[in-house]
Amino acid sequence: MSTNAAFPPYEMTDDSGNIVGIDAEIAAAIAEKLGLELEILDMDFDGALAAPQSGKSDIVMAGVTVNEERQLVLDFTETYANGVQKVIVPEGSDITSIEDMQGKKIGTQRGTTGYIYCSDTPENGGYGEDAVTGYEDGATAVQALMNGQADCVVIDNAPAQEYVKANPGLKILDTEFANEDYAIGVAKGNTALQDALNTALAELQADGTIQSIIDKYIPAEAE
Repeated sequence: MSTNAAFPPYEMTDDSGNIVGIDAEIAAAIAEKLGLELEILDMDFDGALAAPQSGKSDIVMAGVTVNEERQLVLDFTETYANGVQKVIVPEGSDITSIEDMQGKKIGTQRGTTGYIYCSDTPENGGYGEDAVTGYEDGATAVQALMNGQADCVVIDNAPAQEYVKANPGLKILDTEFANEDYAIGVAKGNTALQDALNTALAELQADGTIQSIIDKYIPAEAE
């Protein structure tokens, strides 16, 4: 499995340097079902997406949203989790809604859907490439926000919550920037693996394993 272990709570490293998180645990449960051994390779997000195409990995799990561009180079399983993109701003920011992001400096994690959406042309609902900086990982983007190099950061809700908890003076806007589904990517045409993964996912959904892994990392919030 290729991943980018800088995306809590889906994948991150613990104090001993092990890769943990929702994706890591779901992948381990799938491997066990299929009688395979799980090996996790940590790399940058773009590299993780490219790895199954070049045979460096069998699957990519990194909070990957299925979009048309990615479907050209990868085949995907059924959805196993849902991700919501949120906007982080400093307390007292004049950005109070998505509309206020026009003309602002937007920080994101490079290669993520947040980056893709924000850097798209205004006709497509984005802000243009010049408005957006893609950082190595979410933590670096948040650091840039704290340093005043960015006015806001667009990132998934779960990591957004973690970053705001860890950095006083930041808050998350109430409005969702986007709502999307995560799936596992495999090399194009690898239907045998895709089918095996889907079967395992269906069983793990049915017996409650996946929900219990997600609940462990993302306590259910009353919304």
